[in-house]
Amino acid sequence: MKIVSLSSNFFSVSIWTLASRILGFVRDILMAAFLGTGPLAEAFLVAFSLPNMFRRFFAEGALNMAFVPLFSKKLDVDTKDAHSFASETFVILGTGLLILTILAQICMPVLVFSMASGFYGDGRFDQAIDLGRITFAYILFISLAALMSGILNASGKFKTAAAAPIILNIILILSMICADFLKLEISLALAIAVPISGVLQLFLVYRAARKIGFELKFRLPKLTPDIKKLMIIAFPAALAGGVVQINLLVGRQIASGTEGAIAWLSYADRLYQLPLGVVGIAVGIVLLPDLSRRLISKDLVGAQNAFNKSTEFALNLTIPASLALILIPIEIITTLFERGEFNAYDTEQTAIALAIYGIGLPAFVLQKVLQPIYFAREDTKTPFRFALVAMILNALIAIGLEPKIGFISAAIAASTAGWSMLLLLWFGTRKFKGALKFDSRFYKKILTIIIASTIMCICILFSKESFKLYFSDPSMKYFGLICLTSIGLISYFFSRFVLNFLFLK
Repeated sequence: MKIVSLSSNFFSVSIWTLASRILGFVRDILMAAFLGTGPLAEAFLVAFSLPNMFRRFFAEGALNMAFVPLFSKKLDVDTKDAHSFASETFVILGTGLLILTILAQICMPVLVFSMASGFYGDGRFDQAIDLGRITFAYILFISLAALMSGILNASGKFKTAAAAPIILNIILILSMICADFLKLEISLALAIAVPISGVLQLFLVYRAARKIGFELKFRLPKLTPDIKKLMIIAFPAALAGGVVQINLLVGRQIASGTEGAIAWLSYADRLYQLPLGVVGIAVGIVLLPDLSRRLISKDLVGAQNAFNKSTEFALNLTIPASLALILIPIEIITTLFERGEFNAYDTEQTAIALAIYGIGLPAFVLQKVLQPIYFAREDTKTPFRFALVAMILNALIAIGLEPKIGFISAAIAASTAGWSMLLLLWFGTRKFKGALKFDSRFYKKILTIIIASTIMCICILFSKESFKLYFSDPSMKYFGLICLTSIGLISYFFSRFVLNFLFLK
């Protein structure tokens, strides 16, 4: 895969991810307006986080990180063998998820308590159990969809897999609008919409996979040698995914003791997930199969160039996005969420969490760039060990600071653990031959990004005061945010254009 093609794929995945995240904002804006940060909002957020947690644990974290490199290698050697391996994995995953879904229905009170023990004893606990039983079926469909997306990505077909998540946000938005029109309970409508969207996403990617020759069907599962190898590689990745989920679990447990805090952290999380999804996840999706192919052919120079290109692409958007979240969190939250049941106090608390997540954003994104270096070499044990260290640090900071600063300790812990994980991943690559070498042109590009970001910050800070009055007027705050973000974007990209002309002629 040529570097030009790599850049094209980054852009393609990023555009679809951006569209999905924008619809996600519309979804969250409606949720904030209809439910605010009250009991029903928190009950649904915990219920929805349950299948998402297990999805990241099994599908995105463990299976795909192990499956994609193995599948990519088989695809380059023997297409028939790759088809067989994909089919075997589909059956094993589907069987395991079906069993998990049944067990979760029985153990839902325990799962909700483990996610938000602060709910116990009030109405939120029973509501979260009822909604959780409905939403949990989502994991079966979305995890199988994630596997199909891995097949498409490894085959160089990125668009459909990147577009599929849009379905979730469309269905959730429609469910809220219909429930409001019909005077139905919105939290229940959202819960029912979740598994429906999973079915539709699976249908979309399954159909796309069939078009390129992968028609996977359920049959009796078999532990073939390839599946055993997949499990051996996937197990440490699953543990690493579990560590990440434990970090989130610690944060939710701390937040569950303060009414509204789970919603505050969730809305802040959604905002910083925009650049993380558009840049970090997009890079990880495209880079992993590309690195796997280059390592098979022993193209170390090509692998290094792909990594350099990925790092530059990530930093080009992540650094200015991180600074924007730190500089104008109040303005962002006020414009996007403050209406209906979401009040000024909710804005203030969510903005604090958002600014702290903004500090950790570059680390979260660059992790997605560094992890494929390990996964492409079928090394999932090293990232697990690093994730374990980050988990311990996260727990110590979150629990240790909670008595003094409350729920904000969860955000501080997450960002600190993110930077620690990044440093461990960075230094850990030294064991790989020719792992991280940057040429002088790369360093010049990074320097232009830093200088342009600094110029952007100065422009935003000077402009922020001028537009202050706009954010106190509900009808003008949209105009104010558009102006601030436009000033930031124009100053950043114009500065980069000039600096590139001066330094990279």
